[in-house]
Amino acid sequence: MPTHVQDLLARRTPRHALEQPFYGDPDIYQADLEAIFYREWLFAIPACEVPKAGNYVTHQVGAYRVVIVRGADGAIRAFHNTCRHRGSILCKAAKGTAPKLVCPYHQWTYELDGRLIWARDMDADFDASRHGLRPVHCRELAGLVYICLAETPPDFDTYADLARPYLEPHDLGNAKIAFESSIIEEGNWKLVWENNRECYHCGGNHPALCRTFPDDPAVTGIEDGATPPHLMAHFDRCEAAGLPSRFHIAEDGQFRIARMPLKVGAKSYTMDGGLAVQPWLGRVPFDDAGSLLKFHYPTTWNHFLPDHAIVFRVTPVGPKQTQVTTKWLVNKDAIEGRDYDLQRLTEVWIATNDEDRRVVEDNQQGIDSPAYRPGPYSSTQESGVIQFVDWYARVMGERTGGAAAVAAE
Repeated sequence: MPTHVQDLLARRTPRHALEQPFYGDPDIYQADLEAIFYREWLFAIPACEVPKAGNYVTHQVGAYRVVIVRGADGAIRAFHNTCRHRGSILCKAAKGTAPKLVCPYHQWTYELDGRLIWARDMDADFDASRHGLRPVHCRELAGLVYICLAETPPDFDTYADLARPYLEPHDLGNAKIAFESSIIEEGNWKLVWENNRECYHCGGNHPALCRTFPDDPAVTGIEDGATPPHLMAHFDRCEAAGLPSRFHIAEDGQFRIARMPLKVGAKSYTMDGGLAVQPWLGRVPFDDAGSLLKFHYPTTWNHFLPDHAIVFRVTPVGPKQTQVTTKWLVNKDAIEGRDYDLQRLTEVWIATNDEDRRVVEDNQQGIDSPAYRPGPYSSTQESGVIQFVDWYARVMGERTGGAAAVAAE
């Protein structure tokens, strides 16, 4: 299997789409899980989703089931969602509240910090301290919760230290979820990301989004050379007001962050471009600050606006199936019907997500044809796609033993 991946990567044409097996072969899908999703930091939930002790959320990544819970001490932790007795799932609901984590099979009972505190009729030499829940690495970053399934996680601090000052003005710790949606796109997870990383398709597919979001390649793509004057003016204005804004991409390409302008006159993602929520979420000092755009491969892209925030999570569920979960965050004191209208808040991205689902599914069906051959990307319009595919190829090459054969150029 690794040799198969290496051979395909070694012969890939730079600045072209990947070959057909990368978008549906079950063995490559499994390799993606093992080399990327089981080893990288993955965005899981906004911290405001578990505001009180005992609040929990369950999540599945490939074969792994995870429960994320806030403890009595206020800390958010993650555990493998499997009992240490005979392996039953502990928490079956998508989310809930429990004073303790109790296995429904034989009622082994765990404290919210994972310690086993009760197991009935075990032998005299049974040591409960050796049978606590298996932890999953868990970090909170300015109100966003990430998990890592690896035994030894990669570095998180480089990303966190860079992103934190960009995120802190949005005060996600004082947010609540106004609405969430989860859809299944019948396409490989990489097609979901490739579609996200360009707006070449926006004019022909996203009429609602294009009312406010610019299809300017300088906004959606990857900087190459000097920053365009209109973006530099926007960065300078925001940073003078205390909002970190300048474009930054990680050396290894895994994450990017920048505060980008919306279309002239637009303030938020609404059909008329006006603000959607009052009071605002966070401390952004003016209403036309645009949107803080952040992605972190392989699981999340985000939009943080003056009045609300939108977080997206990408989870592969099969070789040609991807779950995309979207959550709209507003000020925790905002009241629906008084401070925001839910349809106005969500309609642009509900429509956009459904349009993207169709785009990805059409893409997958075309790639499945025996006639498919990888085509070239536009360096002007699809620099972000080129960057994502280069990141994917490099990581897969390194982790399947073929790094020397994976040069992007």
